[in-house]
Amino acid sequence: MSNILRTLAEKAQPRHTALVIVDMQNDFCAQGGYLQRTRAESGRHPIRVDENAAIADRIGALADGARRSGAAVAWLRSVYDFKYLAEAHVAMRDAEGCCMEGTWGADFFRIQPREGDIVVDKHTFSGFHETGLHAQLQERGIRTLVMAGVATNVCVDSTLRHGFFLGYHIVVAEDCVGSGNAAGHEGTLSTVRVNFGEVTTSVELLRLFGKHAPADALSAL
Repeated sequence: MSNILRTLAEKAQPRHTALVIVDMQNDFCAQGGYLQRTRAESGRHPIRVDENAAIADRIGALADGARRSGAAVAWLRSVYDFKYLAEAHVAMRDAEGCCMEGTWGADFFRIQPREGDIVVDKHTFSGFHETGLHAQLQERGIRTLVMAGVATNVCVDSTLRHGFFLGYHIVVAEDCVGSGNAAGHEGTLSTVRVNFGEVTTSVELLRLFGKHAPADALSAL
């Protein structure tokens, strides 16, 4: 039991850490994307997307720092054509149209994967359910997941819980996650602090990653 990772610094060692970027896609994040558009059209309280650009920029900076330090970077991308969804998922949707395969809505928002990153398509809220994510992380010796993306209380939450059940240490970068549901966002962060792992900032994670980055990479900053 002596090798259990207990502190944030131990958990965030780049050699066994993956930054997992969840659903940073136009239909979830962009003005005119599915969530913002359909909420406005239905007359329901619209989803606010104005904070998503800043979230994306912070995730991009964190991903750059992770790569420089040797940590893995994994991207989850939702593809929600009804042909891929379970009946229970279809029943919760008003109509087909969110993150349709090959569309602008399914494209990444503002930030993009780089060569060497992991990219995994998923057809439900958890990035581990019937995907190759776990196998790819295990091949790289990953023990810790640093979670970023949207929505905090839906796909980020579902993926981090699934990851915890698979044995991964969980760290949430609180300034790199977002949701249109403020109560749900805060609820997930509170639950992680108590039950699943660590909640910290991208600034702190960049500081920890920076301790392990090669000197030539640091001089380029």
